[in-house]
Amino acid sequence: MPSRRRGEELEVTILEAAWAEIQENGYQRLTVEGVAARAHTGKQVLYRRWPNRVQLAVAAIRHALGPLVPEVPDTGSLREDYLAVLRAMAARARHYTPELMHGLLAEMPELGGELFSTLPDVVTQILRKAAARGEIPTAELPERVAALPLNLIRYEGLRSPRAWQVLDEGAADELFAEILDQIFLPLVTRSGC
Repeated sequence: MPSRRRGEELEVTILEAAWAEIQENGYQRLTVEGVAARAHTGKQVLYRRWPNRVQLAVAAIRHALGPLVPEVPDTGSLREDYLAVLRAMAARARHYTPELMHGLLAEMPELGGELFSTLPDVVTQILRKAAARGEIPTAELPERVAALPLNLIRYEGLRSPRAWQVLDEGAADELFAEILDQIFLPLVTRSGC
């Protein structure tokens, strides 16, 4: 008789099953029952860890793709640090089909902000380093200003969901440069932001 899986081993099995279900069947057809069957466990086991399918899906994405930004960039330049984050976002977005992105967004209220929860700490550290180097007057920027480049990239992804799957790195860097050089950096480098 096989031993009962618990803890991290069971969680990994479930997350891998959920990612496989998303890849094979799409987000719209993702069900807790389907993941439980693939993972050879009961659906109540899943509901104890993830109260709904969107939280399960986000956990599966993070498990399969790893952290969006494994280490806070420290290039010595505010622009280059943000550029590294934007490139990481674009690389991650290439894994999101329009169907997956729209499905996650449709269920955003059930996430409680969790989808965007990983980057604020990264941005805070980037801004603190830039302020310490004297690139910006203060790291204490309004939240919307600090997240502006990230949100503009998210907007581009929503506006044209297939774009990231076909956009080459050169074209992506042009878009990032436009956002950073024409909008964000002029805004944060002036005093009184």
